[in-house]
Amino acid sequence: MENNSEIRPFTVDIPQAYLDDLRDRLARTRWAADLPDVGWSRGVPVSYLKGLAGYWRDGYDWRVHERELNKYPQFTTEIDGQNIHFLHVRSPEPDALPLILTHGWPGSIVEFLNVIGPLTDPGAHGSDPADAFHLVIPSIPGSGFSGPTGEAGWDTNRVTRAFAELMNRLGYDRYGAQGGDTGAVISPGLGRLNPDKVVGVHANGLSAFTEVEPDQVAELTEAERARLERLQYLKTEQSGYVMIQITRPQTLAHGLHDSPVGQLAWIVEKFKEWTDPAAELPEDAVDRDQMLTNVMLYWLTGTAGSSANSYYEAAHAGAWGASERSTVPTGVAVFPLDVSIRRTIELEHTVVHWSEFGRGGHFAAMEAPDLLVDDIRKFFSKLH
Repeated sequence: MENNSEIRPFTVDIPQAYLDDLRDRLARTRWAADLPDVGWSRGVPVSYLKGLAGYWRDGYDWRVHERELNKYPQFTTEIDGQNIHFLHVRSPEPDALPLILTHGWPGSIVEFLNVIGPLTDPGAHGSDPADAFHLVIPSIPGSGFSGPTGEAGWDTNRVTRAFAELMNRLGYDRYGAQGGDTGAVISPGLGRLNPDKVVGVHANGLSAFTEVEPDQVAELTEAERARLERLQYLKTEQSGYVMIQITRPQTLAHGLHDSPVGQLAWIVEKFKEWTDPAAELPEDAVDRDQMLTNVMLYWLTGTAGSSANSYYEAAHAGAWGASERSTVPTGVAVFPLDVSIRRTIELEHTVVHWSEFGRGGHFAAMEAPDLLVDDIRKFFSKLH
């Protein structure tokens, strides 16, 4: 798998010409018409998008957030012919457990900015220093500063193997894995691939590939039946983006790569649909600037197409199908709108920890970092 195993320091340094081009494109947006009084029922309303795009152009300061990203040590290395970008934030506690955090779509490393401090240095955040972690936070190939993938075949199994090699290259032969969304596929995959090295897997938004049998529905709790209904809703009303990305990602890419407002709408819709249902607007659930920084990582790196293509790869490789049951201890955090049902997840994972929360959502590390951090600590404290 090795071509060039060198690990190179990386600093985010976006040319000013890229930012000037973005402002110019935003100023020249050709706005779509929409219907009156339909709200978000048919997608992102133009009135909302105009306001957010206006702030993105005139109020949001990329350089502030570029500096924030650069506070953390970042690196790139080549694995299996692909550039891999990652944050590597060592804890001041020498005996800290290494932990790899994996984002999903339409997320990025930005998702984890609120949890880096508490996880690496709990003593400085009013918690037990024994709960510290050394963090490795990679950008999935095809996303963010890992850049577009250079060839077909980068399904989640291949990404999992690359991340296992990354942890090996960093000298970590005993570590934990955590993630949500795609990260909730890759993290358990690391456990299946290296059960002797991965001490535990913690996931939020974890779904089972095994479906609930009709005769089992009556045995579900009220909350689980609601999740089952939610799952059916996701498969119908909210499945459009999935079908496009697993069938024709390249056609989609032309629009998103050329139009920042198109890219903004494609991502922000998910921040509306998947965040805490108590939040009326996306920025009521997550910090507006942080959400825009997440969008910027797609825009500035030109990864709209390659990140969408990851869905195509996974679907056509069968990488989303049920695999052998993982023997690695697994912790599951369930946030509002997650569709995790314990009985089906236990068929595929060795669940030793299960938590359900009343606030937060799909982007848990951004929405409810305190709850997620506490749950990660509780889970891994049992394992080392």
